Amino acid sequence: MNDKKNELKIEVSPEVAGGHFSNLALINHSPTEFFLDFIAMAPGIPQARVQSRIIMTPEHAKNLLAALSDNIRKYEATFGEIKQKFPKNVNGMNGNPGEIPNPFISGGMA
Repeated sequence: MNDKKNELKIEVSPEVAGGHFSNLALINHSPTEFFLDFIAMAPGIPQARVQSRIIMTPEHAKNLLAALSDNIRKYEATFGEIKQKFPKNVNGMNGNPGEIPNPFISGGMA
């Protein structure tokens, strides 16, 4: 069987190769698309701009979830568990110590 036939060549332009840092993501959906807005927020600045928006079908969003989960599992098998960071001696949301918002879940908590 010819493996070259199934090979996909992907090219990344220099502009895209630099990437965008994101520490906040907003995810919304319609019946036919998922919208992922990636944002970089700076501490103490109440305004931020969307750095990149990705729009995908529900099927592709589910495939992305599975691929990300698989990659996190492989990362943790190699480097150890990824642990959430919580502030010490600081009251978070609702006065609970260490309870901080999860920036990747709408209304979610870390």
